[in-house]
Amino acid sequence: MKIAIPVEENRGWDSPICEHFGHAPYFAFVDTDTDTVEVVANPLMEHGPGDMPQWIASQNCHILVVRGIGSRAIQYFNQFGIQVYRGASGTVRDIVNAIKSGNIADIPYEVQEKFHKHE
Repeated sequence: MKIAIPVEENRGWDSPICEHFGHAPYFAFVDTDTDTVEVVANPLMEHGPGDMPQWIASQNCHILVVRGIGSRAIQYFNQFGIQVYRGASGTVRDIVNAIKSGNIADIPYEVQEKFHKHE
């Protein structure tokens, strides 16, 4: 299974989750089959509606774990068959451990900063 997590820094397993998924400087991609993490720069800092879900889907992800995300973005992810979990906190390691132990939940979360300058 492959998990995508928007992160603030490129620190591998110790990368902290970002406040808003679409404006994260990096994304961590975790492969639970090989227990590996790859952190890549966000190629879509400027993006239009649906661009981020399409890019995440192209990475063969099954799950997206975020802190904050808009409802329209969730609809796009659902169209790609990607399960979205909101309200997460901590590092990539914390989040993956929660998933592996079955302690992940979708918790509504209001993003503190609003970003609505999509192209």
